[in-house]
Amino acid sequence: MKIKNILLILISVFGITIGYSQERKTLSLTEAISIATTKSNEANLANLKAATSKLELETVKNNQYPSLKVSGQYLQLTNATVDSNIKMGGSSSGQSEPLEVSHLLLGQANVSMPVFSGFKLKNTISASESLYKAETANASHTKEELGIYVVELFAKLYQSQEMAKLIEENLKSAQQRTKDFSAMVDNGLMARNDLLKAQLQESNVQLSLDSANKNINVINYQLVTLLQLPEGTQIDIDIETIKNDMAKNQNLAIEAKRSDLEALNYQQKASEAGIKIAKSGYYPSLSLVGGYIAFDLKDIITVSNAMNFGVGLSYDLSSIFKNNKEVKLAKSKSEQTKTAVAILTDKIKEETQQAQENYNLSLKQNKVYTQAVEQATENFRIVKDKYDNSLSTTNDLLEADVQQLQTKINLALSQADIALKYYQLQFASGKLINSFNLSQN
Repeated sequence: MKIKNILLILISVFGITIGYSQERKTLSLTEAISIATTKSNEANLANLKAATSKLELETVKNNQYPSLKVSGQYLQLTNATVDSNIKMGGSSSGQSEPLEVSHLLLGQANVSMPVFSGFKLKNTISASESLYKAETANASHTKEELGIYVVELFAKLYQSQEMAKLIEENLKSAQQRTKDFSAMVDNGLMARNDLLKAQLQESNVQLSLDSANKNINVINYQLVTLLQLPEGTQIDIDIETIKNDMAKNQNLAIEAKRSDLEALNYQQKASEAGIKIAKSGYYPSLSLVGGYIAFDLKDIITVSNAMNFGVGLSYDLSSIFKNNKEVKLAKSKSEQTKTAVAILTDKIKEETQQAQENYNLSLKQNKVYTQAVEQATENFRIVKDKYDNSLSTTNDLLEADVQQLQTKINLALSQADIALKYYQLQFASGKLINSFNLSQN
């Protein structure tokens, strides 16, 4: 019985261990962006909007085809008396007798083909095509935004994980220092005040570690939610692949093309077509019409094979006075879109220039932080030697230790910051997704 219980416990523990191991997932930045731009809710919504716009375009195009309507009626008449002036039989004089009918049968078919409507149909299709292209460009920009969001989350997660590692190592040193100081205090070799300073620093380091772990959990959850991964998945970043990708793409020349500006340009084209649509109200509408009718009023009259065809013309005379406001409204909307294009163009130039400066600065900062780590490490070694020889105080030792930790953290943050600023530059130029050789469809 005991052996059985032990086996059950071992199986349970083993199962839990396997479960936890399955929850960890190593991701490269390319894989994460690919998932975000194809499977996330935001990407799906962008694709649905583009698909809906395409259906709207196809619906508008249907208006250029003939309209065919077929209808039929059968009416049962009750106690209907029909007076007719039609002469019946051979009688030539006298009033005809009232006729009684029991039913009416009517069938007809009408066809209408638009020929001219002031180019309204042509311009409406043109506007719909531009709006569809604008929505497609918006979908591409949405995926660019998802891509840079993934990059930012990756950078934050990597920075938090590296901070946690460095702080954890420093915490072990702080704990050992506290243990050593405690033994020295017990042996009367150190003042208790110095021990309290070491304990206080250990507490501060522990708080920093707790904060770093909290940040890891929050950012990891955001990534898991965005990428539609199973809840509880722990993401490990493949930093070496990211470095290799950056090295490959450094000199890769890709034409800058912002999808949001492209979308706005298409919206401007649609607004220009809207002006032509409004002006179409000044013209009459012309169409070809035709039809067929069959009519049977029992015992009275029967009509069959009654074909008709001709030309239909309509013109709203009031549009001469009213349509002027519609044209002015369409022109105003077009001017708004044109101004928005100019504003966004300038904004993109500013964002690209700023992103380039930020990237250059991150490279310079990394060199400084690298030197700072070497300086802080050497400084701590010197202070430690002096402290061991009673030539420096506990405050000097603790301060040197904090400086060394801070420089290591700054270097780890700067390494992730270089990648972040590089990909922010790609985003500002509109070529983030292309730099990963990913399709936006």
